[in-house]
Amino acid sequence: MDQIKIGKFIARRRKEKDLTQLQLADKLGVTDRAVSKWECGRSLPDSSIMIDLCDTLGISVNELLSGEEIDMKDYSQQAEQNLLELKKIKEETDKRLLRMEIVMGVSGFVFFFTLIMLAALLTMETWLRIVLIAGGVVVFLTLCLFALRIEQKAGYYECAECHHRYVPSFASVLFAPHMGRARQMKCPRCGKRSWQKKVISDHEEK
Repeated sequence: MDQIKIGKFIARRRKEKDLTQLQLADKLGVTDRAVSKWECGRSLPDSSIMIDLCDTLGISVNELLSGEEIDMKDYSQQAEQNLLELKKIKEETDKRLLRMEIVMGVSGFVFFFTLIMLAALLTMETWLRIVLIAGGVVVFLTLCLFALRIEQKAGYYECAECHHRYVPSFASVLFAPHMGRARQMKCPRCGKRSWQKKVISDHEEK
């Protein structure tokens, strides 16, 4: 997927609609800086606003992702290619998020451990010792919740029984027994509980 080409296409269609970057941004509820990034090819519009963007520019989502107007006879083939590209981008993004999850977990533990050691070893007022410990706990728990949200959203869980791959609810991930990234959860398809592993692709095994 050529982000530069898509960006130039967005810019051209915006100008054809006689809109400034700020006016387009206002219509979509984003900043003009975000629009500028799209048009420079530094990022793609979020999927949540793609339909509104296409409606505003008078194009289809397929044309947006192709970076050009598409002849109807080539439409199906181009749509399939765009879907594959989007899937690839999602998988790469999920991999980066899961790596970030590890960094967040380690950083939170190190920060928490450091504050606990400072509170235990240094001479200080009791209230300051309490503040250090409480601060460490708050930061650690906050990072853990962010990491858990990544664990839930990035990639999929695969049922060990029927091999269905799905994104569970946050509560399911939060309360499920786990070992590493494998969690014991109930499959929404077969209804059986099993140790389900984290996978990146949604392609199910047959």
